Amino acid sequence: MARLTKRIVDSAKPGDTVWDDGIPRFGLRVSAKGVRTYVLKYRLHGRQRWFTIGRHGAPATSALDGGVWTPERARKEALRLLGRIEAGEDPAAAKAEDRRAETLETFAARYLSDHVEPHNKPRTIEETRRNLRNHVLPRLGDNGRKRLKDITRDDVIRFHLAMKESPYAANRCLALVSHMLSKAEDWGVLPGGSTICRRIRKFREDKRRRFLSPAELARLGDALRVAEENGVSPNALAIIRLLTLTGARRSEIEQLRWSEVNLERGILELEDSKTGAKAIPLAPPAIEVLLGHPRLQSSPYVFPAASGERHFQGLMKIWLDIRRTAGLHDVRLHDLRHSFASFGASSGLGLPIIGKILGHATPATDPAP
Repeated sequence: MARLTKRIVDSAKPGDTVWDDGIPRFGLRVSAKGVRTYVLKYRLHGRQRWFTIGRHGAPATSALDGGVWTPERARKEALRLLGRIEAGEDPAAAKAEDRRAETLETFAARYLSDHVEPHNKPRTIEETRRNLRNHVLPRLGDNGRKRLKDITRDDVIRFHLAMKESPYAANRCLALVSHMLSKAEDWGVLPGGSTICRRIRKFREDKRRRFLSPAELARLGDALRVAEENGVSPNALAIIRLLTLTGARRSEIEQLRWSEVNLERGILELEDSKTGAKAIPLAPPAIEVLLGHPRLQSSPYVFPAASGERHFQGLMKIWLDIRRTAGLHDVRLHDLRHSFASFGASSGLGLPIIGKILGHATPATDPAP
């Protein structure tokens, strides 16, 4: 036992339970995934109960003064709870009752902080936030203010049908709502077995495949050169060129780190991707793009943000301008990946088109070896 301090909290290992020596039954539990949570164990009416105070570093949701959960803040909350227990109250039961009255909006915030953020990759987290913000909260139940327990099966069916013009997004949002309601059951917000999304029929999704022709790739190359002459971000242009020349996913190139670039072997050694660690071979034109791209020593990213510590942001706006210039109005960034797979690395594209994509002064210029 020891008085909980930030140092002790930070050094606790997965699976540990550390009790505070100043407040009885107040402590820290560390999950197998390393999530640190302040807890209070107590006995009331002959029953042992566990109360989750809050996750270390997460926004504090008690009636204190806001901020995030720290050892001191959790200790003050534990003392407040013990006072209620001494008075005969059951904080765990009261908390469960309060959560049964949670709105969709408040539960969505907890779902993000307690499940999505600790267990998912940044791209999934951002997609979940976007779907909640743009679709689920505005459309399902009074802009998110409807109580979770009052959402019906008909509400979910109407929500899904309202998005029928975008079947892919509709199905993703239906899956998100279904998982949120399942979590609400797991966390005691809704009674078990009350899932209302079961057997709601999803929309058919026609997989879209758009391949650029050699002539379209040449127009893309011309548009990239015009953008370069107009001073468009070198980061954005290099990302688009690499997407065209590698067949990699957008996130794999946007978030690429110099530690993952092995020019000597001609390969990208990705530490993580949608499918886990992977290697992407680099054809000579792709190597030329990386060799010619400046390296910012203060950032681990090949394409760093203009400010801050993140990778480059704002690719989509630039891409929309470039595809408009090229007359490729229906082409998505993901279609560059399809086109690479169709043409192959370099032999299928031909040197003139490769030269245009790379921005060479003349189309016949050979790519760097």
